[in-house]
Amino acid sequence: MKRYLTALAAGILFAAFTASPINAEVSISIGIGIPPIVLSVPPAVVVIPGTYVYIAPDLQEDVFFYRGYWWRNHQHNWYRAKRLDGRWSHIRRDRTPSALVYLPPGYRDHHPGLDRIENDRVRRDWQKWERERRWDRHAAWKQHKRDRREYREHYREEKRDDRRDSRQERDYRQDDRRDDGKDNRKDNRKGNQHGRDRD
Repeated sequence: MKRYLTALAAGILFAAFTASPINAEVSISIGIGIPPIVLSVPPAVVVIPGTYVYIAPDLQEDVFFYRGYWWRNHQHNWYRAKRLDGRWSHIRRDRTPSALVYLPPGYRDHHPGLDRIENDRVRRDWQKWERERRWDRHAAWKQHKRDRREYREHYREEKRDDRRDSRQERDYRQDDRRDDGKDNRKDNRKGNQHGRDRD
């Protein structure tokens, strides 16, 4: 019986060390992205006053046209595509144009005097309009440009205040650690002094 068990153990060890390795791969692909936009007709757009960003006001979500691309903000991430029904690519926030990041408050409001522009026309003429500063002549555009400038200044001021507050908080923590270190050194000196007195 002992011989049988020894032979079985030797056979198992021999098979384990001489067998060729088995390669196993598991591939999982999860298509988490941005939901597609399904349209029967390309939407008309309106320029957002104070910017050269165009918004499609008839869609359920905010979809913008800016400098030859369509842009969407989905779950705090920016995406862009050459065509509305095309492939949407994720764009890091630091690579997103500031004109989109700092849209003025109330940008969804449709302003009188600003007409809806057909999709094909904005795609064809946006560069010419920027070169000519076409929208600068509209009174609503000028007012929103001022509002946008104020909004950006307010936003920058808030960020500056946040940075100052975090620096102060960091300085307070460093001061507390220094004070704790001084207290520990004093306690150690007192303890050493007290120990010497006992000797």
